[in-house]
Amino acid sequence: MTTLPGRRERKKQATRAALKEAALRLAIRDGVENVTVERIADEADIALRTFFNYFSSKEEAVVATVSSAAEALIAEFRARPRTESVLRAFREAVLVILNESDAANRDYLAVVRLIHRTPSLVPQQLAMLAAQEKALASAIAERVDVPEDSVYPMVCAAAVHAALRIVVNQWLEAGREPSAEVLGRQVDLVIAELAAGLDRPCSGDGAGGGADVEAVHG
Repeated sequence: MTTLPGRRERKKQATRAALKEAALRLAIRDGVENVTVERIADEADIALRTFFNYFSSKEEAVVATVSSAAEALIAEFRARPRTESVLRAFREAVLVILNESDAANRDYLAVVRLIHRTPSLVPQQLAMLAAQEKALASAIAERVDVPEDSVYPMVCAAAVHAALRIVVNQWLEAGREPSAEVLGRQVDLVIAELAAGLDRPCSGDGAGGGADVEAVHG
């Protein structure tokens, strides 16, 4: 059974959410370079000293939406039935997250767009990605019952993270807001490519490209 958080933990979660939402609002409106931690705390109606209980910098606060999404994805992956393969469980976890909240998906995309046009956010993004990739590798190792320092969970975590980045970059290049259904199809495509395997003969041998989505669904 899932234990519900107590009042103290709920209050901490609400404070963190208020700060990251304020940081994102200000960064979108005024640009990250014009935002200060003082303004974020004021926007969230929270004491400045409290800000540093949750984030070390304004950049961390702005990128926190991406970090929260990654944490939710890993939690959902861990909750998937053990009868599902690693890639199947990851696919299903992604689809659950995509269908949970349109607002959360919009915020996620907004942060990714900010990162792409704001070089000062890139170091924070890279640090966050490294931490989340390590956490996902740990979850994968637990799922397949191998040591965390084994090659497979680390390679698998890196591969699925890269696959999701491809999907996100395609959204950005398309220049329009995707629906959950469209995103789900794109996730299917990249996960199916991983499931089919990456080592293929050259085109001169007559081998076709493209993976069968059923490789993941079956």
